Amino acid sequence: MSRTVTYCLLLFVLLFARCSDARYTADWKSLDSRPIPTWFRGAKFGILVHWGLYSVPSFGNYSEDFWGNWQVDKKPPVVEFMNRFYKPGFTYKDFAPLFTAELFDPDQWADIFFRSGARYVVMTANHLDGFAMWPSKFSVNWNAMDVGPRRDLVGDLSAAVRRKGGMRFGVEHSKMDRFHPFFIADKASKWKTDDFPRAKSTPELKELVERYHPDIIWSQGDSDAPSSYWKSTSFLAWLYNDSPVRSNVVVNDRWGIDVHRKHGDFFGCEPKCYGNDLMRVNSLKTLPIDKYSYGYRREAKFSDYRTVAEIIEELVTTVSRNGNLLLGVGATKDGIIPQIFQERLFQLGTWLKVNGEAVYDSTPWKHQTDGANPNIRYTSKGNTVYVFVLKWPKNGLLYLQSLKVSSQGQVTMLGRPTERLQLSTDLFSGIMISLSSLPQGDLPTPWAWVLKVEGAL
Repeated sequence: MSRTVTYCLLLFVLLFARCSDARYTADWKSLDSRPIPTWFRGAKFGILVHWGLYSVPSFGNYSEDFWGNWQVDKKPPVVEFMNRFYKPGFTYKDFAPLFTAELFDPDQWADIFFRSGARYVVMTANHLDGFAMWPSKFSVNWNAMDVGPRRDLVGDLSAAVRRKGGMRFGVEHSKMDRFHPFFIADKASKWKTDDFPRAKSTPELKELVERYHPDIIWSQGDSDAPSSYWKSTSFLAWLYNDSPVRSNVVVNDRWGIDVHRKHGDFFGCEPKCYGNDLMRVNSLKTLPIDKYSYGYRREAKFSDYRTVAEIIEELVTTVSRNGNLLLGVGATKDGIIPQIFQERLFQLGTWLKVNGEAVYDSTPWKHQTDGANPNIRYTSKGNTVYVFVLKWPKNGLLYLQSLKVSSQGQVTMLGRPTERLQLSTDLFSGIMISLSSLPQGDLPTPWAWVLKVEGAL
């Protein structure tokens, strides 16, 4: 009998290993069949850090594309800024030695991100200017080891993030490089030549994967070139089959102009996500704390920054619709995360300490909002439904049209688990929850309260 059991167990292990070691071919049908790693579905919230040469001028809307704003679009405020503060003949490449990062403390950054409640951190490994934040052999004299900081910034931050509370680390990688002669020539040929992806972008991205083992790859800068030009399916087949991150990595949908919102482990949507699209696929919404830039802007006004209440509303709305939120922060040229970003992150972390149960590892409920109250969002876990109340009802009575509760059900507020709230069935087939027993001056957090409903129907 024991031999039979042993044989069956071995057979099961072999079959499981074979299934888990599935091979994917370099076509979208096969690549799309890969199961999305479960960690991403449950993570819900991450940080996106924009930091690079553009952090030296730190000026203008969407400052992370400073070169494009200055030399391509020639935006008047940016051109005037350069004429006023820099000598004639100053080029974008002259910013490189001024990008010093002398105050960069990766462990401090990791602590800030961990305290925000983030489950993962994505760093811009390069941007549209092609400057590599690691010692890339494909960007000689145009990387953070050869010029400027003289250190491996991606390596330093990835190690610090992973040491802190089990957070995961990812990279944003720009496929295009505005300065590279191969890219310029390929674009001029209308993508009939492909020297740039063969010699630069694809081997560079493989280098990132093999060196830093990212859990997320946020590809961007694919321009108007098709995925066939970028050799995207070949790269992803290697990534899913043979790379060191094949079991855990997730990727977005920016692998060519023909791929957007069609292929990828998740779809990126920025700055707006549309309707119920998030219910059909996993989505990741990027949201900068600065309303007008992912990179740091020195001229930003206080009113340009989103409040923590606005950030929480975006988070819970996104999560209720089956998405993840990637919150954008910028850093200074010397490696400091400005205090206003830190404040927002710490406030969000305070809120998530109380209400994270309703966010992490949650799933969308059958309703995302309430038919009678636009200030309500829903998530669920098993038979439990969580009700996010974005605005406190004036009379202390909360009417919910989309929710019904069994006779054995109960409602409590996260952060006040011992106080059962009074509820009654409403004439209009919804429920009425009395919040009058909860003094507004003594609520668990000042922003967005969460009701835990057990026995929801």
